[in-house]
Amino acid sequence: MTLRLVLVDDHPVVRAGLRALIESSDDLQVVGEAGDAADAVAVVAAERPDVVLMDLSLGDGVGGIEATRRIAALDPAPAVLVLTTYDTESDILRALDAGARGYLLKDVPPADLFSGIRAVAKGEPALAPSVTTVLMRRASSPEPRMTEREVEVLELLADGLGNRDLAKTLFVSEATVKSHLSHIYAKLGVDTRAGAVAAAIEQRIIRR
Repeated sequence: MTLRLVLVDDHPVVRAGLRALIESSDDLQVVGEAGDAADAVAVVAAERPDVVLMDLSLGDGVGGIEATRRIAALDPAPAVLVLTTYDTESDILRALDAGARGYLLKDVPPADLFSGIRAVAKGEPALAPSVTTVLMRRASSPEPRMTEREVEVLELLADGLGNRDLAKTLFVSEATVKSHLSHIYAKLGVDTRAGAVAAAIEQRIIRR
């Protein structure tokens, strides 16, 4: 059986390369492409592919995680396989929470990419080794886990936002922001904003 794919990446050259690579396999066929989230949902709804190959970075608009969430909400919903350069904990967890069945990196060997496509089409997971390592480390760590909101705060800290701007962006009080920061500092073993950002990047909780 031939598996039908839609490619989602904001770089046309990357899509062209992926199309040529994927269609070198007799059982894989690219039936559509998209460069942003809105086009991705529209193309998927029209073509009804078996698998969507999804990049996380889609220019300045809605990213691949939200695109994945929208596609996963379709009926019927294809399998979404993330193919990206990012392997930070926040990206991985958000993508899987959004409904992605697999998460591979763009340096994946072609044979492994093909295997991953076939796996997610059958409802099986397809994870890069580094992604599996991140998930296992998170599951086995005795340290308190960072919540999604705390990761969001860390990302905004890395952008240089102060407490007041953090509160406005998150629609919470400054007291709530201070509470989040206190919990973040304790979990990372730091006592400054700069220290928190540095530790989060080093531990691959956020990317920069």
